[in-house]
This record gives sequence, structure tokens and C-alpha cells, in this order.
Amino acid sequence: MTREPDTAARRRLRADAERNVAAILDAATERILRGGEVNLAALARAAGVSRVTLYTHFPTREALLEAVVERCIAESRLLMADLELHDGTAKEAMARLVRSQWRTLDRYRTLYTFAATSLPPARLRTLHAPLFGQMRKLVARGQDEGVFRTDLPQTWLIATIYGLMHQAAEEVNAGRLSARRAGDTVTATVLSALTAADG
Repeated sequence: MTREPDTAARRRLRADAERNVAAILDAATERILRGGEVNLAALARAAGVSRVTLYTHFPTREALLEAVVERCIAESRLLMADLELHDGTAKEAMARLVRSQWRTLDRYRTLYTFAATSLPPARLRTLHAPLFGQMRKLVARGQDEGVFRTDLPQTWLIATIYGLMHQAAEEVNAGRLSARRAGDTVTATVLSALTAADG
């Protein structure tokens, strides 16, 4: 009997592992968005994998939650890449970016709330770091164009942007702001916070 080449076997195992991880993350995301508790044994059943398989990929509840957040952030980065932020003025590009980021945050509002209460703030910020690079470039361009303020550090301005977006999510969750109006509200607030006195 001819044995399957080791490389083909490894590829098959890797593909199986990727399918299992995707199924686990899908099940976890769906459960969190429905407001359910993240119980690893229940998630294994929902994903159609064994508990051993789940624990192999995600040994703790926190590891699983981090992976769910990372996947949502990766989705957000892909959407960001389609915005053509080099077109138009920095203000116009920033408005497009904030609206796009808000739509993603609104979709995953329950996940954000869950993560914010389950993960340390420093870890949550680290997970969001991949989004900050493009934002930093856009803030810098706006400063070069003379439309964004330069009297405050860029890091503070970026933190303010994401802080306002997350505050909007909390306001929507509390029923004090409608999800329909939140995108325009947070965009206007961000632009106001960034705009130079003579911009």
C-alpha cells in the first residue's frame, strides 16, 4: 500500500484545523451577539467539534474571546482597505472611515460590550492596534493639510476617536441614542474634535 505523502497529510490536517477554528469562532460570535454566555462545552457542541478539539485551539475562555475580537478587527481592516482613503480631503476621508468603522462596531456592539467587561483594557487596546496605523496616517495628513489640530498628540486624537465611537455604542445600548442616528452623530463629533481652529 502506498502511503500518502507527508506534505499532503499535513495540508489535510491544516485544512481540517482551519475548518474547526472557523466553526468554533462562528459559534462563539453568534452566541455572544445573541447575548448568550460563553460556555466552552456548549460551544464545542454548537460548532460540531469535540471538547478536546476546542481546548486544543482555545485553552481558555479568554483566548477564545480574543480570537473572536481579532477576527472582527480583521474584517474591519478589510473594509478600511476598500475606502480609498487617499481620495478627497483628509476630512472627507475621515468621515468615510468613521462611518465605516461605526457600521462594523454597530454590527458587533454586543461583542464589544462583552469584550470590554471580560478582557483587561490594555489587552483590548492591543487587539485594536492594527486599526490605528491607517487612522494615524489620516490624522497626520489632516494635520499637514492644516485642517486637523496639531496642539494635541496624535495618540490622544486617535484614542479620542475610538473612545467616542465606543461611547456611542454604549449610548445606543442604553437606549439614549438610536443606532440609525449614531453614525452621523459620532462622525460629526469626531470631526469637531479633530478640526483645527482655522480649519
